Amino acid sequence: MTVSFFISHITPLTFFCFLLLSSSTAADLNITSILSSFQNLTSFSSLLTSSSVASDLTRRQDPITVLAVPNSYLSIPPASDLTHRLPPSSLGDILRYHVLLHYFSWTDLLQIPPSGVIVTTLLQTTSRAPANFGAVNITRNPLTNSITIQSPVTFSPSNATVLSVIKTLPYNITILAVDSLLVPYDFNLMTSETRPPLGLNITKALIDGHNFNVAAAMLSASGVVDEFEADEGGAGITLFVPTDGAFGDLPGNVRLQSLPADKKSVVLKFHVLHSYYPLGSLESIVNPVQPTLATEDNGAGSFTLNISRVNGSVAIDTGIVQASVTQTVFDQNPVAIFGVSKVLLPREVFGKDSAGAMAKPGNPVVGTNVQPPETSPSPENSPWLSGPASSPSGFHEDMKSNGERFRLQSCIVALCCIGLYLLV
Repeated sequence: MTVSFFISHITPLTFFCFLLLSSSTAADLNITSILSSFQNLTSFSSLLTSSSVASDLTRRQDPITVLAVPNSYLSIPPASDLTHRLPPSSLGDILRYHVLLHYFSWTDLLQIPPSGVIVTTLLQTTSRAPANFGAVNITRNPLTNSITIQSPVTFSPSNATVLSVIKTLPYNITILAVDSLLVPYDFNLMTSETRPPLGLNITKALIDGHNFNVAAAMLSASGVVDEFEADEGGAGITLFVPTDGAFGDLPGNVRLQSLPADKKSVVLKFHVLHSYYPLGSLESIVNPVQPTLATEDNGAGSFTLNISRVNGSVAIDTGIVQASVTQTVFDQNPVAIFGVSKVLLPREVFGKDSAGAMAKPGNPVVGTNVQPPETSPSPENSPWLSGPASSPSGFHEDMKSNGERFRLQSCIVALCCIGLYLLV
């Protein structure tokens, strides 16, 4: 009886404290929300939103450093020329070049050796930057401690100097102000003149392909094709469209037409990447695990495709089926459409664990419980990222950052919980 009495009083209290701790440590790293506090970064924030880079960052969970260009520097050439002339997809890639896939505090930056360090950017993960042109070289002047960022390519004409630290959320995100818009080496600044007009009729393109009538009919009937065509104006899209033969080869227990409309829409979105990838980029893709449009609706880590090169062809693994790219239907920035040998069945819908929820009575669902492919590792911590250093003049790092406030709140809640425990 004594034990029961003790548990009945402590368990609700412990659970309540756990909820308080959980709510006090959650952080929202919405980049546009963070930038909204800084009036001199409104133009940069607007570019992130209009190019869909902001939504890309919201889905990322890895620590990052953002190189933000203040309004006064964006309003003068050459930055002003680029932001007005380039289409959203090309401008989006330039902005991705300003997202470092590593967290840097000012202390970290001051530990960089004069010879510099190479850091991967978000652009490199798209496979649209050849070699290591999607990375940056960060160097430090040992006399003045000024930090310069430029392409790893020797004598690259584009470079920027860090002006100040605007904001930092420890170990999650740092925003640095830089004095120039960085352009990746060998970046094609003429893409705006070669891009076709937006508004490609995807259904018509598939019908003209003569081997995609089933897919064209499903896309048209579901209405998702309108969403696909709307995405052409952002970072572009890449569609993997099963041939008519692929639909004919589906096992008898897989009935796509019997799925509810929302599930059918998810399966169709599972065939689309929210970025433009020409065939060459797919063949040399850096990060094999790619989110799809279905990922955006269902959460990070779900409905991903594993893309790799196998025996000279682009292979696509869903965790249930393995397909290959058989032909190029259409490939002109910002839209790429490729024919694939099989219907891409997501394990979240057709896997064994989903059978009870997705299958109709009496209709078993094909598939096995397959482990999802491993995601690419986060950038490793470098040994030089340590040691004390002083802040530069004009240092705008918020000393009461969200991370520090969360830790303070956690300590207060923990003390309250201990006090309540002792009282009980």
